Amino acid sequence: MTITHQQQQQHHNVGDDNTGPTAHSRVIIVGAGIAGMMLAILLQKANIPYDIYERAVEVKALGSALYFNATTARIFKQVGIYEELYSLGKDTTCIQIASEQGIEYRMDFKDQLELFGSKGYIISRPMLYDVLRRQVPKERFHMGCKVVSVTQYDDDDEYGNKGSISIEFQDGSTASGGILVGADGAYSVVRQNLYSKLKEKSLLPPSDDVPLPFNAICLVGQTESLDPEMYPYLKLEDCQFIRTLGDGKPYAWTYFTTKQNTVCWMVIQYLDDGTRLENDPFRNSEWSPEAVETMAGKVRSFPILSGSERKLTIGDLIDWTPRELISKVMLEEKVFSTWHHGRTVLIGDACHKLNPAGGSGANCAIHDAVALANRIYALPDKSTKADIDKAFQAYRDERIPWVEAAFNSSTMMKSMVQKGLKATLMRFLSKNMPDWISRKILINMLYYQPQAAFLPLIENLGTVEPAFQQGLHDTLPIVEACRKQHEAGHSADAIGSA
Repeated sequence: MTITHQQQQQHHNVGDDNTGPTAHSRVIIVGAGIAGMMLAILLQKANIPYDIYERAVEVKALGSALYFNATTARIFKQVGIYEELYSLGKDTTCIQIASEQGIEYRMDFKDQLELFGSKGYIISRPMLYDVLRRQVPKERFHMGCKVVSVTQYDDDDEYGNKGSISIEFQDGSTASGGILVGADGAYSVVRQNLYSKLKEKSLLPPSDDVPLPFNAICLVGQTESLDPEMYPYLKLEDCQFIRTLGDGKPYAWTYFTTKQNTVCWMVIQYLDDGTRLENDPFRNSEWSPEAVETMAGKVRSFPILSGSERKLTIGDLIDWTPRELISKVMLEEKVFSTWHHGRTVLIGDACHKLNPAGGSGANCAIHDAVALANRIYALPDKSTKADIDKAFQAYRDERIPWVEAAFNSSTMMKSMVQKGLKATLMRFLSKNMPDWISRKILINMLYYQPQAAFLPLIENLGTVEPAFQQGLHDTLPIVEACRKQHEAGHSADAIGSA
């Protein structure tokens, strides 16, 4: 797995064309989740050398479904995957909030097309991942690579860049480049290594030097394709997205129909001090099949709505789901303060972990990838440590307000399905909210729509002007300079050949 000199030279021949920067040293991406894969796709398009390393030996098609909206529509169009993703998804115009007795009210998103020119849709996580994976050349993708150490060097690399960074894997092999991106999830090894070194130098904020907090665990899965006669909601054109609050129990469950006639589902258990302590030993590890079965047994009787006269429960969804596609996970929640240092930078869950109640985790991961790709593209030739630090800080400055807003929104959505006076008040306000306030909230949630400066920009098709994007503004002049340089080179070649 050690990258040879010849292999590194080959890394400079990636991308759709040769109009981008050519003096970038290699970007090492650790983690092949949504954030890492999206960054890889963007670097591929930008003609920037990279490789992506994943600790798992094989990708497992686990997970439920993801909700995408106007905030990712334009970047998906830029990289050429929007049409396929939308065709695989199912339009989602509202979330239905229910008690165990039935639907209480709906949170409506139907104005999204008018406001932003695109619809929201639900797509299963495995289908999304398959589309992303196919955009990355196989030779850039390395499985079974568990990082054990990271070393930064101050000497110039072979391309004249000021310094480099190297990672060592469990098997003793290594990989090196100019930038290390930690996209390896909530329990990021890259983050842990970075924070350990910062702590030694007394540079780590106290807020980042505490265990990742978690307040819930989740059982998640996706059924096989079902007969719509068994589950009539599958016949409806729009996704039936239903979120249920348990009566007198610390559980909430969510389920949604897909275009493939499957039902994606999750059951969340909110933990008290005792159950949190009970689950603490399982941080960053997989639960045994027995633990999954135990939780499944506890939630089987929870009622669901299907459009059928027959009363169905979560147990029916569990029975219709292949056992290998059911997983139990912790739901951590935190926005870290430190996102970068030296040649290391974090994206996605590695620097912010959101509760899934807000449906923003995957969207935020993709936004991170766009913002970081713009900053990497804009780095000068033979970048110094100061250049990289400035770029990474600009990336964090751009993203942190939006991440904190998404975190707060997720916290609010989570509180609506919990118990107590605050939750009751939140549900009452949501149920009785005037349309003009709902519309304003929708605009605030969706008007951040980042784009890659180095790809053809997608016009706004809605009535609301998207939010200002600092990284796009800063990078567009560099894109134009690269284009002119490329055209000048072509002109010189033409004169020479004449």
